[in-house]
Amino acid sequence: MTQVDSIILSGFIVTVNPEFEILKNHCLVIHNGQILAILENDQTQYTSNQLIDRTEHIIMPGLINAHNHAAMTLLRGYADDMGLMTWLNEYIWPAEAKWVNDDFVYTGTQLAIAEMLKSGTTCFSDQYFFPLACAKAVDESGMRAQIAPPVIDFANNWAKDAQDHIDQTLALAKQYKNHERISIAFGPHAPYTVSDQPLTDIAALSKQQQLPVHIHIHETAFEVNDAVEKLGKRPLARLHELGLLNKNLQAVHMTQLNDDEIQLLVEHQVSVVHCPQSNLKLASGICPITALTKAGVNVCLGTDGAASNNDLDLFCEMRTAALLAKGTTGDPTSISAEQAIKMATINGAKALGLSAKIGSLEVGKQADFCIIECNHLNTSPMYNVASSLVYSTNSAQVSDVYVNGVCLLQDKQLLSLDETSLMQQAKQWQLKISQTSST
Repeated sequence: MTQVDSIILSGFIVTVNPEFEILKNHCLVIHNGQILAILENDQTQYTSNQLIDRTEHIIMPGLINAHNHAAMTLLRGYADDMGLMTWLNEYIWPAEAKWVNDDFVYTGTQLAIAEMLKSGTTCFSDQYFFPLACAKAVDESGMRAQIAPPVIDFANNWAKDAQDHIDQTLALAKQYKNHERISIAFGPHAPYTVSDQPLTDIAALSKQQQLPVHIHIHETAFEVNDAVEKLGKRPLARLHELGLLNKNLQAVHMTQLNDDEIQLLVEHQVSVVHCPQSNLKLASGICPITALTKAGVNVCLGTDGAASNNDLDLFCEMRTAALLAKGTTGDPTSISAEQAIKMATINGAKALGLSAKIGSLEVGKQADFCIIECNHLNTSPMYNVASSLVYSTNSAQVSDVYVNGVCLLQDKQLLSLDETSLMQQAKQWQLKISQTSST
């Protein structure tokens, strides 16, 4: 018998392979960080010192949060119940100017990673300042991430102008080029904060170095209308003219789209990152994911930052995305449970350029997965596994999480992060920020 690192027995494995197979009473065989085999539970071909019984559980690919500002967990609840531009201009940007530094980003990212791991997320895309502090938190925790440092025209605590942002991103890409869990992307903040020349430079550098581009775009009707008034064109048309529409583009939010723009996304293989709860909370609009999906656009899910959501729970996002699509189209068949799961897993991997490694449970892929308890009142009885995951399951049922074959959450306990310490640090930041804000 062949010795392997671990064997995990399951009640069900949701593979999210091309056939979307759901295997009953099968196990994952893990070795050297990869899935070596998927077999029936009673197989005898392999042996391991780590034989883990999860026969009352569902194993599924780790969830992929394709848009986040992780460190903004420290601004959770700081400014609620207001529109996007008021939220940004009067609260978030002033607070960031005063408080954001390496320590803020390191602690806030740790807090976010802890929350994401406990809710089944194994990979996230981050767009925030001081990316080295974010990368340090990711590296130490064992998490997987795409880090897309923001590019904006104006100075901030981290960089002095757009070129400085770009140069630091390139240096980061060089530093993490061969990292097994961290990849780098350009993160131009939005069309209204980045001028033509930096966007043109990013388009050329992205093509040259094959780095993805992650950008907020068509987030609100105001953004689109303002661009038309000032520039005579919609933001997506401007990005097209500047050479940014291609398979490397991750277009975040996209609540304002017409039919021609949807076809443009199809033609250029652009991925769309849907953030349903953040968009609803800020009343930004609703991304037309039914039309996008039917047209063949790759749609994935993000939470956005905890300052505008206010959690990082992708189980909530899956359910909200599916229900919102049904409610807005009047079609109960729109965005099935299976499609919602794909949006939270393999579609996110495709958007981040990682689908050869993660996003589904298949032999040869990295062992990134989460394990969910089935024997809860809210998931009993269970006639359909996919439907149960999307419409009934809550993230508190996540019992175990593995990234690259390494267990980071075991029996609901974090193994690489100190949860108690993180909550104490969050409280300290809250007291400091609150005292200053009230004076």
